Amino acid sequence: VQLQASGGGLVQAGGSLRLSCAASGRTFSSYAMGWFRQAPGKEREFVAAISWSGGSTYYADSVKGRFAISRDNAKNTVYLQMNSLKPEDTAVYYCAADRTDPAYYSGSYYFHPSAYWGQGTQVTVSS
Repeated sequence: VQLQASGGGLVQAGGSLRLSCAASGRTFSSYAMGWFRQAPGKEREFVAAISWSGGSTYYADSVKGRFAISRDNAKNTVYLQMNSLKPEDTAVYYCAADRTDPAYYSGSYYFHPSAYWGQGTQVTVSS
């Protein structure tokens, strides 16, 4: 699976952005998809994930109620709608694909080390 993220940019606090991640391959619909982010000097962290069918979604507490993940299996694309953006949302956002839904451990969600990763897209939120 090859993943291509897009949609990042510069936005003022309180604004919105929608990220997209286009996947290649015929088996997109069999993968759980997720978004992670990494801010300068920080470790990569989980943001949101969605099951292969779209029936289950998972969010980090920091984005719950502001971000929404969705997918269109006919278009091999997963989206992250980000509303009410804050300066602390500034990071490089990465999409990922895994064969199972994310695992929950010690307060966060994780994909397996074998997950596929796309290149990142920069999101910058100005105050």
